[in-house]
Amino acid sequence: MYKLDKPDNLVEMLEESIVRYSSNEWFGVKRKDNTYTWYTYKDIGKRIDNLRGGLGYLGIGNGDAVGIISNNSVEWAIACYATYGLRARFVPMYEAELVSTWEYIIRDSNIKVLFISKQEIYDKIQHLLHDASDLMHIILIQGEGEGSIAEIEKTGEKYPMKSIIPHPDDIAGLIYTSGTTGDPKGVLLSHGNISSNIHAILKSFHVLNEKDRTLSFLPWAHSYGQVCELHCVMRLGASYGLAESPATIVNDLALIRPTLLISVPRIFYRVYDAIKAKMHEDGGLPLLLFNMGVKNGIKRKELAQSGKTSIIATIAFTIADKLVFKKIRDKFGGRLQVALTGSAAINPQIAEFFSIVGVPLYEAFGMTEASPGVASNTPDYNKFGSCGKAFDMVTLVIDRSNENEEGKEGELIIYGPNVMKGYHNKPEATRDVLTEDGGLRTGDRAFIDDEGFMYITGRIKESFKLENGKYIFPASIEAEIMMNKYVEQAMICGLNKPYPVCIIAPDFNILEKYASDNNIRTDHKEMIRQEAITSLIKNEITRQIAGKVGSYEMPRKFLILQDVFSVDNGMLTQSFKLKRKKIMEKYAAEIDALYAD
Repeated sequence: MYKLDKPDNLVEMLEESIVRYSSNEWFGVKRKDNTYTWYTYKDIGKRIDNLRGGLGYLGIGNGDAVGIISNNSVEWAIACYATYGLRARFVPMYEAELVSTWEYIIRDSNIKVLFISKQEIYDKIQHLLHDASDLMHIILIQGEGEGSIAEIEKTGEKYPMKSIIPHPDDIAGLIYTSGTTGDPKGVLLSHGNISSNIHAILKSFHVLNEKDRTLSFLPWAHSYGQVCELHCVMRLGASYGLAESPATIVNDLALIRPTLLISVPRIFYRVYDAIKAKMHEDGGLPLLLFNMGVKNGIKRKELAQSGKTSIIATIAFTIADKLVFKKIRDKFGGRLQVALTGSAAINPQIAEFFSIVGVPLYEAFGMTEASPGVASNTPDYNKFGSCGKAFDMVTLVIDRSNENEEGKEGELIIYGPNVMKGYHNKPEATRDVLTEDGGLRTGDRAFIDDEGFMYITGRIKESFKLENGKYIFPASIEAEIMMNKYVEQAMICGLNKPYPVCIIAPDFNILEKYASDNNIRTDHKEMIRQEAITSLIKNEITRQIAGKVGSYEMPRKFLILQDVFSVDNGMLTQSFKLKRKKIMEKYAAEIDALYAD
């Protein structure tokens, strides 16, 4: 149906890069002295060859499943590519995951060999060697000796095995979507799915090349990090430094000085909030220059769109750029040329702000079931608020057959060589999302403008009806609310109720300063009970969204929490999406009380 670009599999793609970019640095690993040690494509290629031989010696072959429970590491990539070279399928899992989820995935995907990052994980799952019929070996990434990845590599060096080139339809891996309800679903992605997506992404971002470097902090267990970062960088012959931890990202950016960044909105929100807070704290000339720069940056852009310029605006912007904006760029290492944001929508004002200060930010849209890239803004075309245009060979269709849809919006359906083969062991779930003519139903409300830019306006299943019959699509309202500096997270609810209410997780870093300045106790539990604090948040949110949402969409009451939603407390998926059902269940009594008052 689709004529795929060559190479059409990840094994040949890898081997081409190892030959072509043999001496290029590929992986950087942070040392204790705060510097990075770099390994070349040749170095890593040799280890991949050895581990492939070792896995083959253990009996791994065509169609077998090899799993891993680990954060990003050199060994993660080596295990991944070694598995592909045996026509086996790779199944990644998160370290920060429930043991029950690991067990479910290990059993469901029939994993035979499992790599784990540390002994602590082994202690939690070793019983599966006896309880799970398919699991034969657990291999420790740390250390040496029997049962370690180092030992398996040594075995493979003694008993080498030539790589086997997969067919494009061969399954490269299962990526389990954490989902907001029910068991995880194993998305079957073929070599053709993933390789076609890599080709399409790099065509759209043709400015990238082998000299580019990124900081890796998105988990490769998720399709976004795995394909857009790990595989695309490999194809380019470029390099990535591995972030030591989420807490060290700012420091690591300064060390790596990336030209490319694959990220998510929350990173940019945090940076934006920190910048705004610092400017207002400093006040005086820095704040004046900051505001002057932003104002004139917007003016220059508007004038440029009509072919005009302004000497005054250019001078004002240049002064602010040298004295203020350069410092912001330096926070990202000072060399950033492309910053991609995905996994969730980013507020257009934030995207425009970073563009003005010289951090080119491009919003993209994807989903694991689409390998994952679907559409993106690029250096060639960028419209803030949109998800950009469809990637090469991808076709987007808006289905308006749903009785609740009006006008130009409808459900987004994706067609292309990137559409998954299905959900592993879940034929009914597969039939629910794959159309008879090969399309993928996304469950997203969307529209496409006259220039081909696609906009996501919400999740169809997340929408709800008020008792007056009006529909609420919460995602866009929540995004606007989270623009406020006092708000970390927000969730709108109100199914069959007279009006919507909003659950708020405050940004306590900002709120504590306000409380301290106003002689209010900074203990979180006590703080959120204070009338001054609850009124502040309510008034700030009302001001934030006034005129931007309909009167019926305006939340009338607020539940303010002392804790944020997180993966650890079960309120967020691994890709940081709200688990709305679990949140509603946990706070059911408090929500009911809002309507009872």
